[in-house]
Amino acid sequence: MPTWKVELIPEAQNDFSSLDGSVRKRVLKQLVKLEQNPNCGDPLGNKAGINLEGYFKLYADKKRIRIIYEEVVDIIKVIAIDKREDMEVYRIALKRILSMKQD
Repeated sequence: MPTWKVELIPEAQNDFSSLDGSVRKRVLKQLVKLEQNPNCGDPLGNKAGINLEGYFKLYADKKRIRIIYEEVVDIIKVIAIDKREDMEVYRIALKRILSMKQD
């Protein structure tokens, strides 16, 4: 069974590190699941003016946490990990994606 490599961009690494210990364990479990099957997340689209087409979300911690990622060849690049509150995680992800494209 092929496995993909999960990479967290530096900002997503900070997101992960700032999570509570028990929540971090649940998120880690989902990241391991992504290594086995990058298609286990749901595709994102253009919602509320936040265009994340081509990216995916995966739930963790009873759907309280969102993991936003993209699949690049055999690498899963995690863009953001945060609560969904007020669509903030999606805004953060879009901001990071746009700044990565400028680099």
